Amino acid sequence: MQQHITDSRGGRHSPWGHVVQAAAALGAGMGVGRFVYTPILPLMHAQAGLSAATGANLATANYVGYLIGALAGTFLPRLVRSPAVLRGCLVVLAVSLAAMPLTHSPGVWLVLRLCAGVASALIFVIAASSLLSHLRDHPAHLPGWAFGGVGAGIALSGLLVLALRTIADWQAAWWASAALTALLAVPAWFLRPEPAPPPASATPGAKRRATAGTHRWFTALLASYTLEGIGYIIAGTFLVAAIEQSSPGWIGSGAWVLVGLAAIPSSALWAGLGRRWSRPGLLLAALAVQAVGIALPALIGGVAAALLSAVLFGATFIGVSTLALATGAHLRFPRAVALLTAGYSVGQILGPLVATPLLRHGYHQALILAAVVVLAGAGAAALLRIGFPHHMPAPGHPVARSEPAPGGQPTAVDTARAQAD
Repeated sequence: MQQHITDSRGGRHSPWGHVVQAAAALGAGMGVGRFVYTPILPLMHAQAGLSAATGANLATANYVGYLIGALAGTFLPRLVRSPAVLRGCLVVLAVSLAAMPLTHSPGVWLVLRLCAGVASALIFVIAASSLLSHLRDHPAHLPGWAFGGVGAGIALSGLLVLALRTIADWQAAWWASAALTALLAVPAWFLRPEPAPPPASATPGAKRRATAGTHRWFTALLASYTLEGIGYIIAGTFLVAAIEQSSPGWIGSGAWVLVGLAAIPSSALWAGLGRRWSRPGLLLAALAVQAVGIALPALIGGVAAALLSAVLFGATFIGVSTLALATGAHLRFPRAVALLTAGYSVGQILGPLVATPLLRHGYHQALILAAVVVLAGAGAAALLRIGFPHHMPAPGHPVARSEPAPGGQPTAVDTARAQAD
């Protein structure tokens, strides 16, 4: 018998309806609002006179805005529970995209991408929190499919840019992405944010004991996820431009569509693998696969390497986030999700900055750097596996070292517990 969601007014809703609404919000906020810049970037280089350094600065502005939005959602939790904030952010995001073609001023572009980053972050936090609260008693593949909305947004916006690049210009690409955002905002408009959390049951002393017991594992996880933020965002920003340096122009945009298509089922699939293998082991594997995918266009080149790179990158970058956040929640480290998101956001700001000096001779050196950084993140994930507590005791009890057994499936319940902390 199908389970339903009951809201505060006693109404019943299909969990799949909630999945569709959250997926639309994530597709608009992240898939389009954040990542459409990647396939449009080569068009702006060729048609708007955008330099590589300015392109990197625009990416950094967007990631600074994302950090601001993530911190606002962390320290002002009422924002995360407000339908008005969600709807306002959807409007701001669509307007910021539509305004990009109205100017050639890099300063105005910086402000617009900053605003888009703030809106994207708040949309992500609201949608993710809504999923993890309303679907916490449902199978983990349901929120996994909702997070696939990021991939759907990437694929749809990539298809738009691919279709427009031969018949229109960079300005039309931005306007089309704004229209797509508005279209996705229609179902996302009715998404119900998370309700106010119940009072925390754990005592401060119990939380301190839990923190002391899991500190070394959480430190390794935070290092791994921060390094992933640096490496993945370099590839996420410059992958299309790098591929187009050595392949026909349509291959770069086509590869970005593949990234989105591969990302759609990735979170649900990684959650399914968690039934048989431990989260730290899967995190290590996902990071290693991602590093290979990022390096392929720089080391080999050609159409086949570009398309394989896109599939490997798309199949891992959302999965890594799912696994890392679920691992932090499993450890019950206080404010685990908030701390991991902050580390990831800082990494995304650093990524374009450290890559900019390497862009004088193209994008291949930047991709090599990104692959090395992601491999370093995999090394931190390997440290995480040493003595990892696969079975956590009840809150308030000391953390016991467990046998090296497969971890359970990443669940919304785990993540919700960490957010409550």
